[in-house]
Amino acid sequence: MIFNSIQFLIFFPIVFMVYFLLPAKIRYMWLLISSYYFYMCWNPKYIFLILFSTVITYLSGLSMEAVRKKSFSGETQKHYLNACVAVSFLLNLLILFYFKYFEFAVATINRIIGAAGVRISVPAYDVMLPVGISFYIFQALGYTIDVYRGEIHGEKNFFRYALFVSFFPQLVAGPIERSKNLLNQVDKPTYFEAEHARHGLLTMAYGLFMKVVVADRLAGIINPIYSDWNSQSGMSIMAATILFAFQIYCDFEGYSQLAIGSAQVLGFHINQNFKTPYLCTSIRDFWQRWHISLTSWFRDYLYIPLGGNRKGKLRKYGNTMIVFLVSGLWHGAGWHFVAWGGVNGIYNIVQDLTDSVRQKVYQILKIDTTAFFWKCFCGFVTFFFIDISWLFFRADGIGQSVSMLRKIWNELNPWYFFSDEFYNLFGTAKDVAVTLFSLFIIALIDVFRRIGFDLRGYLLEQQIIYRWVFYFAVIFIIMLWGAYGSGYEQTQFIYFQF
Repeated sequence: MIFNSIQFLIFFPIVFMVYFLLPAKIRYMWLLISSYYFYMCWNPKYIFLILFSTVITYLSGLSMEAVRKKSFSGETQKHYLNACVAVSFLLNLLILFYFKYFEFAVATINRIIGAAGVRISVPAYDVMLPVGISFYIFQALGYTIDVYRGEIHGEKNFFRYALFVSFFPQLVAGPIERSKNLLNQVDKPTYFEAEHARHGLLTMAYGLFMKVVVADRLAGIINPIYSDWNSQSGMSIMAATILFAFQIYCDFEGYSQLAIGSAQVLGFHINQNFKTPYLCTSIRDFWQRWHISLTSWFRDYLYIPLGGNRKGKLRKYGNTMIVFLVSGLWHGAGWHFVAWGGVNGIYNIVQDLTDSVRQKVYQILKIDTTAFFWKCFCGFVTFFFIDISWLFFRADGIGQSVSMLRKIWNELNPWYFFSDEFYNLFGTAKDVAVTLFSLFIIALIDVFRRIGFDLRGYLLEQQIIYRWVFYFAVIFIIMLWGAYGSGYEQTQFIYFQF
């Protein structure tokens, strides 16, 4: 079941109505049942993976609470606490490794053995990847670390904790919620508020617009080019790569908005996962605003424990590269994902290394770094480098990525973007207009968000007749411009594969 489906259109209103009709004390049980059903719509047997991860991390939290109540010496207590965390991490990461990385590891071993001239090879296995496994395992492991650090107490009610791990709005593609936010909300019953419902539904509508009107429409342009890149011109590949930057943003942010909105209708607050990343003026700023829940997870649970920036610059840059390489591997079992992470790690290190030099150059040349046009220039340069890294992310391998970059370089022609060949990628003149106008709407809303203007709040403050005209206009646009029906294939959200 996906958010942009008829099944969800039936599922969510039923969940909503039953939830608020039930007594407050048992509402969380209905949400737990609904969340498990939501996940089982993909593959019923994989619900046991969520259950296993939930049980392990739940018992780990209780064990750490029990250890703290015992009169152990400081070293002994620390030893037991470390053991609880180690067992939780080992079992969860073993699950993640088997289902997500085992096939990749086997293929890598086979390649290494073959390169060494040895004929013995490890047999390959076809393991089906459970949807959202990286998200809920990281969420559960974050809870384990929070209990270990004493930031929260171990949850005693198993069913409440199970809901925290499996809460359906953000179960399969995040945001990866922290226990200090979502678990605390699960422990308290929520009540219906019309204001929450209005804000949540409008947020869901915007997420649906981003997904079916923008992301899926762009997918119809990008996928054929990347699947047959050898027969495509270098500039067509370049155009597809530029458009992919907007596709993945609208696809992933669209899911996040749907998750945030549906949770808000039910009375829950989920943290934002994106904050206008393509309006950033530096790589560092981009990574503070893109997939915030994962970036902050790696910062708090990997970068800082490794030493962060506290042990000299060399160690800092080493830690930065480790985080980005692991982040790349988290996204997918492929060396091109690792390369994508490594490229962005290098970007961040180079930016940090050149900070002082660039500041001196700005002073010598008397460049006003607060000027609007300078920010536009920096934004363009930032997008350029980020988009190069997206090619590694979207391609099927490092070799393919390098070959595509070489093809783009050899056939570079800026006038391509003013030619009929470029506009023919979109289809008809109507398709061109719809795509460009939709992207303009996304950009305009991001500008409003960046300057702090609450467009959603402004719309909801208008008189009822204007509000309902706007609601119907949004529904009409989604139905009219959405990429579905004849000629389109309903696509899952990109991050479901991670």
